[in-house]
Amino acid sequence: MKTPLDCIMERENNPKMIGEYVSLKTRMSAGDAHYAGELVEGAHIVTAWGDVGTELAIRLFGDESLFVGYSEVRYTAPVYAGDWMEYGGYIEKVGNTSLTCKFFAYKWMKDSKDENGNVINGSGAEMVNPPELCAYGTGTLMVAKHLQRPEFGDPKFAADAKAAGSPAFK
Repeated sequence: MKTPLDCIMERENNPKMIGEYVSLKTRMSAGDAHYAGELVEGAHIVTAWGDVGTELAIRLFGDESLFVGYSEVRYTAPVYAGDWMEYGGYIEKVGNTSLTCKFFAYKWMKDSKDENGNVINGSGAEMVNPPELCAYGTGTLMVAKHLQRPEFGDPKFAADAKAAGSPAFK
């Protein structure tokens, strides 16, 4: 199983990374909890990865994209209401209309609870150090050729895709 450090080193030292790592952070609310014990369902992570993938596609192709699917999703730790999460990812491969992305979900902060499971002082929280890897996966998105507008994207993403030999950027 991957550790948080494995995932961080994978993205920091990956010569195949196109563009850069992007992320969003958010706190899980009581409304996000789906199961007993304030457990958040894993589908919430996949939904957040959809937003990360959308940003990556816009930076590359200047279009929001459509998600084609996931080839791998692994859950490695539970997520609860009150957890502060980072959902992030990067592009690893670009085809004519597709982009393959690596995604990660980390827990950065959580509620501090007493031995009875109550939040200390009603608002106690603590850092999770190192951040806890809660999930990782691989996903594929696509942007039809007629919708691609890389001139409205991030020049670094386009330059990296071209250097990687992507057929969309020849």
